[in-house]
Amino acid sequence: MSGSLFASKKLTTGLTRTFTYIALVIGAFFLMIPFVWMVSTALKEPGDVLKFPPEWIPDPFVWTNFREAVTLPYAPMLVFLKNTVIITFVSMFGQLLSASMVAFSFARLRWWGRDVLFMIVLATMMLPSQVTMIPVFILFKELGWVDSLLPLTVPAFFGGGAFTIFLFRQFMMTVPLEMDDAAKIDGCSTAGIYSRIIIPLSRPVLITAAIFSFLGHWNDFMGPLIYLNSTKNYTLSLGLRIIQGYGGYGVQRWHLLMAASLLVMLPVLLLFFAAQRYFIQGVVISGVKG
Repeated sequence: MSGSLFASKKLTTGLTRTFTYIALVIGAFFLMIPFVWMVSTALKEPGDVLKFPPEWIPDPFVWTNFREAVTLPYAPMLVFLKNTVIITFVSMFGQLLSASMVAFSFARLRWWGRDVLFMIVLATMMLPSQVTMIPVFILFKELGWVDSLLPLTVPAFFGGGAFTIFLFRQFMMTVPLEMDDAAKIDGCSTAGIYSRIIIPLSRPVLITAAIFSFLGHWNDFMGPLIYLNSTKNYTLSLGLRIIQGYGGYGVQRWHLLMAASLLVMLPVLLLFFAAQRYFIQGVVISGVKG
């Protein structure tokens, strides 16, 4: 009787797992269709882009679309790439530094009003960015920072955002407080505990936060659209918009737009596949514990 029950339970588990895999494969297939269409369009000649029924495999493969997309005279993508790299990595450094320091204070130090202030920080996540958009723009305009990279980089050094603080704080709370006490007995200062103990142990969440920060700043469109006026300061996201709408012939330039989009997306894909183990580990630890 027990053997039959065990076999039935095993069969049910196997069927559930099989149907789960089938559902995931079907879902992944539909999610991949836009990406496959983008790659296919990036390798087509202009006249083949809007053919119906669509040709998923280009004939011939036009690899020169990528070179043309990068060397367009009205959209200097290499200049946009330089600006995007500066904004992304400066902001990522500032965000990781400031958010980890704030989270260390919330997670490891004891001071009056700590928990209340942390709840206030979390509450800012519910505040739509549109609410603060105009006041922040007026502030940066008064500082003379409009049409420069400063509004897109400097704010990252002031807290790093509520979500990043929350991510760091949840992870740091999983580290036993006894390690801090042992370090203090050995004469280690609070700054030493932060830099020598907590940060080295926070490698998974550091990588996770770095991925989120990279994605957010690399793909940011609204920020550059608001603060940047000169083409020399544009980012890649604004460059894609220029390619799409240049001269009113956006429909005829889909092959160049898709080629440029694929090149812009390539670093994001490489980063994710290179760091996905740390990404998943950081999300699981930060979301379950603490």
